[in-house]
Amino acid sequence: MGSRAEGRRTGPKCIAIVGPFASGKTTLLEAILARCGAIGRQNTVASGSTVGDHSPEARAHAMSVEANAATVDFMGESLTFIDCPGSIEFASEADAVLAAADVAVVVAEADPKKIPALQLIMRKLDEFAIPRILFLNKIDRTDAGVRDTLKMLQPTSTVPLLLRQIPLRDGDNVIGSIDLALERAYIWREFAESEVAAIPDDEKAREVEARFAMLETLADHDDLLMEQLLEDKEPPRDEIFDDLSADLRAGTIVPVHIGTAEKGNGVLRLLKTIRHDAPDVDATCRRLGVPANAGTVGQIMKTVHTSHGGKLSITRILSGNITDGVELNIPGKGTVKISGIYRMMGKDQQKLASANAGDTVALGKLDEARTGDTLLSSKDGARLFHPTTAQAVFSVALRPKERKDDVKLSNAIQRICDEDPSLKVRHDQLTGETIVSGHGEMHLRVTVERLEGKYQIPVISSEPTLPYRETIRKSVQQRGRHKKQSGGHGQFADVLIEIRPLPRGAGFEFTDTITGGVVPKQYIPSVETGIRDYLKSGPLGFPVVDIAVNLSDGSYHAVDSSDMAFQMAAKLGMREGMSACSPVLLEPIMKVAIFTPSDSTAKVTAIVPQRRGQILGFDARPGWDGWDTVEATMPQSEIGSLIIDLRSATSGVASFEASFDHMAELTGRMADDVLNAHGKAA
Repeated sequence: MGSRAEGRRTGPKCIAIVGPFASGKTTLLEAILARCGAIGRQNTVASGSTVGDHSPEARAHAMSVEANAATVDFMGESLTFIDCPGSIEFASEADAVLAAADVAVVVAEADPKKIPALQLIMRKLDEFAIPRILFLNKIDRTDAGVRDTLKMLQPTSTVPLLLRQIPLRDGDNVIGSIDLALERAYIWREFAESEVAAIPDDEKAREVEARFAMLETLADHDDLLMEQLLEDKEPPRDEIFDDLSADLRAGTIVPVHIGTAEKGNGVLRLLKTIRHDAPDVDATCRRLGVPANAGTVGQIMKTVHTSHGGKLSITRILSGNITDGVELNIPGKGTVKISGIYRMMGKDQQKLASANAGDTVALGKLDEARTGDTLLSSKDGARLFHPTTAQAVFSVALRPKERKDDVKLSNAIQRICDEDPSLKVRHDQLTGETIVSGHGEMHLRVTVERLEGKYQIPVISSEPTLPYRETIRKSVQQRGRHKKQSGGHGQFADVLIEIRPLPRGAGFEFTDTITGGVVPKQYIPSVETGIRDYLKSGPLGFPVVDIAVNLSDGSYHAVDSSDMAFQMAAKLGMREGMSACSPVLLEPIMKVAIFTPSDSTAKVTAIVPQRRGQILGFDARPGWDGWDTVEATMPQSEIGSLIIDLRSATSGVASFEASFDHMAELTGRMADDVLNAHGKAA
């Protein structure tokens, strides 16, 4: 184990601030900036003037909708804090940040409703194997004891939550904290440094008990400390600090600090723990597998398109150094040239001449770079981080209010997706719609607000057109004759076709049983082309599936027959014959896997039949304590807003995955509604 001095060396660090929605992450960032002197005063989220949440969309909704970075100097050390959104709809913003951060500060509170959200966040930290500190916020607003609160929070964490501090109370009011490692009391002063005091006599017994519990947990990884405790010896304070630092860096404990960010309380102790105990960039390089001789390595954590400065790539420099104008390699994309290096403070930037290992900076105008890319001085290095995004759960079709904005809209959407890779965009060739998919209704509402606000493009959003199809229930034989005389060569073709239904999912089948050359071989492909062209829109107005057509007879004219004439004859035969085949509407049925906390499973299973779904079963979600997976089939038409109901029933944390399963007949009033709506749209 290293010495205390070794564990407290300084160097630039990058800290991700994460936690459930409305837990106080942006307020904590503001308190940190104020305590470090980076801003003149601590502002509130409600005032709309914080360094974090500076975008118009974040301020309009009073919530974080994107990651925000701010760098401060604290006790001679450069610390970059990146405030990540807490809503599950914007959770993917944290992925590329966590990949290259040294440590995460998890902001939580004593609210049982937020336990599932906290569990999601802790699980993500496990996936990234990133050390973490828990900041128990709003400690002055809870009546629950801190140890009871920890018992409530512990199931969210796979490693022990370790109290570093306990509240100092005056009656029912929390007036400060007692540091269990330093054995000191700190009386809080609003927006100012705490007053150091002796531990009150009536608090000493509680402090001794809590401190011994802390030491017992540390002793799980330190045999010498275990011996000292068994022999009732007081361990040296330096050794305790060494253990706290080593265990945090190893990820075997989660130190818990307490405070009230809104008043700046508990922030200084948190900052000192980050400075002294949190791992540095060397540990992050080992976690990511960066070779010792890799040269310059940078990891892009966030992409921002500014109104005046162009594109900025917020990047963690993992090794080496960079200077303005240097060329770096992106694996699989080639070289890029840096045009500007900036230190970030929310939406503001300060230009720098260079950046070194550990620094988190914004790099200018790396047009080919994307969030998650790795920048290398070497040309043979590999990408460090491969982002994986959960399946989108909500979609809208977007079009500009004015046709002249088509190209502008396309370019703006591309930029927004560059900033937020979790958004997915596709162009539906059949309907002509541009469909944007994301992780919830608010996610896409913010996207529309950005298009209209930042890019000044008024848009119309609507539900995407569903892929209804139609098929037939019975067979028919139909003749199609196309004859036209208009001077010179005429047009003539005659076909006899047999139309019959196929089993569901069979698609389309074309055959011919022509004998005697009544339809010359060169025209048979034209008959198939005409039939396929007709099948794009059947008698109900939808593409036709699960149908077989056989060409059995016909006639031709040596002069007037042509490919086009036989295509027209085939279309006429299909148009007249299909109406007699009892056409029926088909709707897509999806197979759905819904992921929910176990205590909300009953609510979820009640939602499924309300949306015409059929439950196939449910079971414990593999690897997720306290979660279930509910499997069902459900019409695609019912899935559009499903996530809204699911999130409402699960404190905002449910998600689902859906895949096409089969087509099923839709009849009655619902079919009539679909046909009427389709007719009006046409």
